Amino acid sequence: MKKAWVILFLFFSLKAYPQAISEADSVGKSGLIEKLFDFADNTVDLISGEKWSFIPAVVYSPETNLGLGIRAIRIFRHKNESDELLRPSTLPITFLYTLNNQTIVTTELDLWMNENEEYLNARIEFTNYPFKFYGIGNDLDASNEEFYSTRYAYFHLNYEKKIAKGLYLGPRYEFRIDDIFKKEPGGILDTDQVAGSDGQRLSGLGLVLNHDTRGNIFQPSDGWYNRLTWMSFQGFLGSNFTFNQYALDLRKYLNPYKSQVLALQSYWSFTTGNPPFQHVSLIGGSDLMRGYFEGRYRDRHAVVHQAEYRVPIYRNFGMVFFGSAGQVANSPNQFTLSRMKYGGGFGFRYKLNPEGLNIRIDIAFGDQRAFYFGLNEVL
Repeated sequence: MKKAWVILFLFFSLKAYPQAISEADSVGKSGLIEKLFDFADNTVDLISGEKWSFIPAVVYSPETNLGLGIRAIRIFRHKNESDELLRPSTLPITFLYTLNNQTIVTTELDLWMNENEEYLNARIEFTNYPFKFYGIGNDLDASNEEFYSTRYAYFHLNYEKKIAKGLYLGPRYEFRIDDIFKKEPGGILDTDQVAGSDGQRLSGLGLVLNHDTRGNIFQPSDGWYNRLTWMSFQGFLGSNFTFNQYALDLRKYLNPYKSQVLALQSYWSFTTGNPPFQHVSLIGGSDLMRGYFEGRYRDRHAVVHQAEYRVPIYRNFGMVFFGSAGQVANSPNQFTLSRMKYGGGFGFRYKLNPEGLNIRIDIAFGDQRAFYFGLNEVL
């Protein structure tokens, strides 16, 4: 695995090389650099069809280890593909197997319709997922780590209708069923110390209010993306846990200099009732605080603040620098500056298509050094 990361590092280093060489040297070596970039672009074109792109699915994160598979993705515009004002829709299908013996099959539709007046999102996921659990709370020692394995199926569907300029509102439905079939003997899950240790069946309805003024959904350089979600999981809907969850996700995109972008995020999650341990608020993972294992800290409530600075380097290649701070708590009044966890790092990007879909590699530092490799931006 270390060899794979050395190869990736050398690959991106070659692309970043023009930034570091002197003006005199760059004249003599520009031909070689151009050939390297032409080769990369031609490779992307080769695996991209007229409607579908087929990409080897290579991922890496602390949660999955190295994962290999295949991803097919279609980027299109609903009905009228020539209308550049209509936001692009996406349909990725992914099969993945990881060195942590995880099997993941997912597909997710992002569909913009009726001149951006309507939005539909649907996701289906089937997973066999060995994972780690550290307990509940904001101050958990790494020695608490215990392993468990779950097989789960997940589905969500939400529809949003434009009610004002940049403002969308609509219903959301979620369903998830887990079978936890392996636990560490004598551990927290094996001794039923937390809700959901024997699995879960969740079925919930809610509402989504979305404020979206981004000019480009893959690579926004200005505007807002704010999202307020309320979900209620109730017995009459088929859920065997009763609880409510509220999430507020605020994002702002700024263009401080030329094509550089500053992305800012403030994320808040609140849970009431009797949630299972897999569905409380948490921090960690590739989306919320890179550098921490996903769910390293979890509790009823969570807050995460993140910032990312994106810098184009050469042609389709760029770099990012990011930082984050967050915590979890049993009660909102426990949120204090002294309880914050901090992380940060840097990464590399390679743009796959004119819409701005990126290959992403990040190196993060939190309570561990972590590597992430995948598609799309985090913020």
